[in-house]
Amino acid sequence: MKIERIKEILLDFKKGSMNMEKALGKLRFLPFEELEFATVDKHRPLRAGTSEVIYCPGKTLDQIRKIARSLASDAENVLATRATEEVCRAIKKEGLFCKYYPEARIVVINPREIPRVGKITVISAGTTDIPVAEEAYVTAETLGNRVEKMYDVGVAGIHRLLDKQEKFWDANVIIAVAGMEGALPSVVAGLVDIPVIAVPTSVGYGASFRGLTALLAMLNSCASGVSVVNIDNGFGAAYQANLINKKVYAASLKKKARK
Repeated sequence: MKIERIKEILLDFKKGSMNMEKALGKLRFLPFEELEFATVDKHRPLRAGTSEVIYCPGKTLDQIRKIARSLASDAENVLATRATEEVCRAIKKEGLFCKYYPEARIVVINPREIPRVGKITVISAGTTDIPVAEEAYVTAETLGNRVEKMYDVGVAGIHRLLDKQEKFWDANVIIAVAGMEGALPSVVAGLVDIPVIAVPTSVGYGASFRGLTALLAMLNSCASGVSVVNIDNGFGAAYQANLINKKVYAASLKKKARK
């Protein structure tokens, strides 16, 4: 729940348009809501700026529906990750409006257009890496970032990347998604003066070990400014990029205000 909502409740109580019992009823679920199988964090938007995210694997459809209902009662643009179309249908049965992004495997609950600021560029090495890159792209956009994407520009044809360098010169952070030998983030980091978040994917032949080769390569990057998230974790990369981008954007506004 946003802090503005708390202010509304307190002002309504102060004006007398809401009695104490009703105000307490609304405030009681602010820290968290206890369900039979989950403790839903209602204060996360206040602490972290974004709603709790529903990770769908391992949960039943009924559990996902009830968690979604709890979160959506106070928040917009709630993310459900690693979701299926069946999950989206189940959430809709709760009377909630949601949008499904099949390639990213993300459901956005209570989707609302919000101002997008700064810039994040998402780059994938190959076409097979796109699902992970799309998870990052949809997450970053939903969190309120301006995002540009460049797909299938890996090091096997480096001229494809170099031809599009201007697309990431004005970004505040880059997400580089790659499988196989995981070389793309090192190359990108050598071309820019901004943070690069590397995402290894489980794409590759036998010795790729389902992304472990790319992960180790990225952790051992010879380029400075590269940080690494877990294998196939497009969501985690986008969340980190969101934090960086928002801080840079806020700092630029303060700098302009001082002039």
